[in-house]
Amino acid sequence: MWRLLDLGADAVAAVQGGRSLTDVLARVPADARPGAQALSFHVLRWLGSAQAVRAALAPKTPPPRVDALLTSALALLWPVPAPPYPDHTLVDQAVTAARHRTPAAANFVNAVLRRFLRERAALVQAAQHAPVAAWNHPAWWIDRVRQDWPAQWQSVLTSANDHPPMTLRVNARRATAQQYVDRLAAMGRAAWASTDPALGGQVVVLDKPCPVTQLPGFAEGEVSVQDASAQRAAPLLLGPRGLLSGARVLDACAAPGGKTAHLLECADLDVLALDSDAQRLTRVQDTLQRLGLRAEMRAADARLTSAWWDGRPFDAILLDAPCTASGIVRRHPDIRWLRRPEDVMALARVQSEMLAALWPLLKPGGRLLYATCSVFKAEGQEQIDAFLQRIGPAGARLDPASPGHLLPLPDNGAQPAGLRGPVLSDGFFYALIHKS
Repeated sequence: MWRLLDLGADAVAAVQGGRSLTDVLARVPADARPGAQALSFHVLRWLGSAQAVRAALAPKTPPPRVDALLTSALALLWPVPAPPYPDHTLVDQAVTAARHRTPAAANFVNAVLRRFLRERAALVQAAQHAPVAAWNHPAWWIDRVRQDWPAQWQSVLTSANDHPPMTLRVNARRATAQQYVDRLAAMGRAAWASTDPALGGQVVVLDKPCPVTQLPGFAEGEVSVQDASAQRAAPLLLGPRGLLSGARVLDACAAPGGKTAHLLECADLDVLALDSDAQRLTRVQDTLQRLGLRAEMRAADARLTSAWWDGRPFDAILLDAPCTASGIVRRHPDIRWLRRPEDVMALARVQSEMLAALWPLLKPGGRLLYATCSVFKAEGQEQIDAFLQRIGPAGARLDPASPGHLLPLPDNGAQPAGLRGPVLSDGFFYALIHKS
């Protein structure tokens, strides 16, 4: 375990230095990666609390490698309903990790952690007076969520530290959701199928997460991992009547390919998968190949239409725009610590530019689905309100089926009453716009 603590502390320090946790973990030895990921995820969920307590116990900031290990250990000792490790084991292994990282600091680490255990109740209570420690998000993030969602802000911030469910999308060309649930049950794996029509009818939620290699038919393209909120995109864009066979569709920010694949699973379409990152497009290709699907692919900035558009208008456009990803922090707990307040408006400008560039490429009578995995209104409702005002009611119409903001809460009103669940899904925004 000391090795995982060592690797996890380095990962947390890298995030604090501005690096993506996904990129950092990709460089961790394969045998240690799952454990280091679980550990670093937990630490980043409780980082604000741990930093506050570390400052109280050691007002003089230790050297970076010592601070990263100490803060990680304090986060892992934070009182939660199901602590990841027994207290004595964690302290012993943290001291062992310190001996390997910075031997001279081992006694210091031991003393701080043991004092925390002795005074834990009082230290935890004192830390709650600081917003960053109480909510485990940067102060600016807390303020923005509170401003946008005055009635739900506490629940939104609290839910960010919950463990997300593992949600699957069953390939509609291969099986129904219930058929796949029955197949899992025959293997002794519990799951249930959502009957919410807004989710497209192919959602399966596992009672317990598992590696994809343990999912029957995954390698053969029978099932994919995709959050329930993300599975709303395809049925929204296709609409209740669907699109004509061979309809021309643009997925403007396609990587990693989940929504592209979902569209092609649901209908026979002529899809152009566009993304500004050529390397990320390889993930789209890998996804489609596993599922036995095909789409045209092109690496380009969607805003620079003269560089990639062939002049043929699209019947439908999916714009899953770059955003702060503030709605998926349960799955990516590093996001809250990587983002800066200025990122929100910078990304909002990109979103506005993309909407302006892609709207002329849509046929009259066509539809554009704007999506972000964000809970910030600047990237959702405010963005679309401004766009519709610019276009005017004679040029564009918002579809009443548009769900708008979906908060990562079980009671956000997105799921009809009486359905099993609810499916606790990520925070998203969707607006379906028809062109006159």
